[in-house]
Amino acid sequence: MQYVNYREKRVRGTKDFPLEYHHVSKNHPQYTMSLHWHVEYEIIRILKNDFTITIDEKTLTAKAGECLLIPPGSVHSGIPNDCLYECLVFDINMLVNKNEACKRIIKAISDHEVELPYLFTRSYRDINQIVDNTFDVTISKKEGYEMVVEGLLYQLFGTIFTEHYYEPLRDTEPKHHKRLLQLKTALEYIENSYQKAISLNDMAASVNMSPKYFCRFFHDMTNHTPVEYLNSYRIERASYQLLTTDQSITEIAYNNGFNDLSYFIKTFKKYKGITPKQYLIN
Repeated sequence: MQYVNYREKRVRGTKDFPLEYHHVSKNHPQYTMSLHWHVEYEIIRILKNDFTITIDEKTLTAKAGECLLIPPGSVHSGIPNDCLYECLVFDINMLVNKNEACKRIIKAISDHEVELPYLFTRSYRDINQIVDNTFDVTISKKEGYEMVVEGLLYQLFGTIFTEHYYEPLRDTEPKHHKRLLQLKTALEYIENSYQKAISLNDMAASVNMSPKYFCRFFHDMTNHTPVEYLNSYRIERASYQLLTTDQSITEIAYNNGFNDLSYFIKTFKKYKGITPKQYLIN
């Protein structure tokens, strides 16, 4: 689950069944969910302790036994608290079929005509039970599981509508919408440029802001300075490559925008708590 890719463009699952499952524990290279967004729907099930997530500037904490529903296009990041969690990421358009009643509901969700809760606490026993069943069937991968999972997703969204666990779309504040678009543009610039030397001026210019205003804007949106976040992104990419390639630590450092090995090791330890060598051993 490469959360370090802010806007993931790859196909989920297979062409016929565009759904992917991910189990995320402490040893996962992207255990802490970096700020990102994607065009697919995402369901997160919390298995242990709690998980604090920020979705479009709104911060929530989900506990074990609860689930999160993240709509397409939402900018989100997460911090696990000794947490064990699982994710299902899928193209909601897979549920659009010739049944006009189903099509109407799914399109209302995918087209953001209604506002669903991000967090379903334990009090939503019906929703959490459906989500549990969906994950369990997906994990089993028994013959025909795809049909059962698809049916459970219909049941999930159908229950949300029959129980009226949603709100009509409120008028989006133009200023808020513009800020999210600017943030997405800045994140894409970082994603596309992190391997080379980029400055604060470069990042600010990507959204036509002065460096001073961009710093304030970026911190307001992410609680990080642009430079802090650039280094964090580079370390996440480097940690993934440490576990999935045969490149040396030096090669990985230089491939991820660090022109000084000692600074890379120092920065890696700052964000991961251990050195790159210790990370490989663990």
